[in-house]
Amino acid sequence: DNMENQNEVVINEKSMEILVAKFIPTSQYFERSFEMLQRQLEEQRLDQKELKIDMDKRFEKADANLNEFKEDVSKRFEQVDKRFEQVDKRFEQVDERFKEIEKSIVDVNISIQEMSKNMEITIRDHIIDRDRLFDSKLTNLRMFNIATISLVAGVILKMAGILHI
Repeated sequence: DNMENQNEVVINEKSMEILVAKFIPTSQYFERSFEMLQRQLEEQRLDQKELKIDMDKRFEKADANLNEFKEDVSKRFEQVDKRFEQVDKRFEQVDERFKEIEKSIVDVNISIQEMSKNMEITIRDHIIDRDRLFDSKLTNLRMFNIATISLVAGVILKMAGILHI
């Protein structure tokens, strides 16, 4: 038993307090740990606040850049719209010019038709006048021929003694 007693360690109350004090943390330890934890949390909150402020600034800058980009795109589209309006106006002018040309062609066609009718009438009137002239000349020639034949026949009959005038 003596040997067993030597292996056993006798722990008195003082030793127990020392052991408890060394291995079990005191309230001061917990307070220091809690303060450190609070400081770390506060630092994290400050870091998060700074990060949020930085992110807000970046988003504001991104929004400003996006707004500038939108304005630039809008201005460019306005310029494109103005160009299309100019092109539309040009096409309207071309359309008007084609309408004028078409009207001119119609007017020329009408004029040609009128000239053609007038020429037909003039040529027909000329032919009628010429025919009348030739008819009257032929009538005169026939009358002259008849008169000449009558005269010659009368002279012949007188000479033959058939006709006594």
